[in-house]
Amino acid sequence: MRLRGVVLPDGEVRELWVRDGRIAAEPVPGVETLCESGWIVPGLVDAHCHVGIRYGGGHEDHDGAVAQAEIERDAGALLLRDAGSPIDTRFLDERADLPEIIRAGRHIARPKRYIRELGIELDDERDLPEIVAEQARRGDGWVKIVGDWIDRSVGDLRPLWSDAILKAAIDAAHREGARVTAHVFGEDALYGLLDAGIDCIEHGTGLTDDTIASMAAHGTALVPTLVNIDTFPGIADSATKFPTYAAHMRDLHRRSRDTVAKAHDAGIPIYTGTDAGGSIRHGRIADEITALMHAGLSPHDALGASSWNARAWLGRPGIEPGAPADLVVYERDPRTNPEVLAHPTWVVLRGRVYARHTPVTGHR
Repeated sequence: MRLRGVVLPDGEVRELWVRDGRIAAEPVPGVETLCESGWIVPGLVDAHCHVGIRYGGGHEDHDGAVAQAEIERDAGALLLRDAGSPIDTRFLDERADLPEIIRAGRHIARPKRYIRELGIELDDERDLPEIVAEQARRGDGWVKIVGDWIDRSVGDLRPLWSDAILKAAIDAAHREGARVTAHVFGEDALYGLLDAGIDCIEHGTGLTDDTIASMAAHGTALVPTLVNIDTFPGIADSATKFPTYAAHMRDLHRRSRDTVAKAHDAGIPIYTGTDAGGSIRHGRIADEITALMHAGLSPHDALGASSWNARAWLGRPGIEPGAPADLVVYERDPRTNPEVLAHPTWVVLRGRVYARHTPVTGHR
């Protein structure tokens, strides 16, 4: 097929040609034209997504996982970093009509210190390095650790691991060629994780000036999952038995946008993630991009955090000859019209076109 439009991020009007599901280096004669105008963006990225966790909780079944991936595709999210799933979703790789998933294996936590039945629970923290190495070998270059969670014995967020064990575990993952990320809501767990050399922080609502400076110095990435952070007031309302924890969660939510703005100003790499699965429905990547704009990122940077920059961070190409034809086409500039993000005109995955949840062979 052929496409013509403003190609981001460079902003130039160009023609793109697609042959055999990939972007061609030269014009392809005799093909159909998909569009003569519009804005063409490298396929969007949801860098914190849980295909395999059912909305409302629990394990998803085969058909449910397929449906979740389809929803992401139709929203334009064509590359997903699955930040922990209780089921093996590799059967989805056999489907050319579904987004690519980069897996982080299963969450690794302690007993009663995370959502039940989702993660691997370690009775002895000394097993963490071995389990991290095992998950690194099973995943796609990422491992997910639960860094903090409510400790009911103290009534507030508290780290799960000692600093020495975190260092040994992250070193073990790096020896396997994997990067490590961690779920962190509060302040205290960040110090040990950053000192241990972690590669990414999920949520990061407890970042302070000191830990922001540490992340910036080490090049540690942040995936703030702002649409999920907006559930914090509801979590606090349900935690009446733990008033300190409830107040803490409300405070983290109150300053979440300022926290992201400070992280961005410090030069921390920020990428979009919705935390879809469980309490967040799939297909909300447009909402997360818009939330980053409201947190102070420029529209160009916010879109880049979910497209060309996120793809490069995860080792996937953008729009270039030989790359998979994974594209999203908008009628208007999605940077100056954020509402357009939720309504792509065309979604092109591996050279196949989707619109309004229906695959299309091509348009003149």
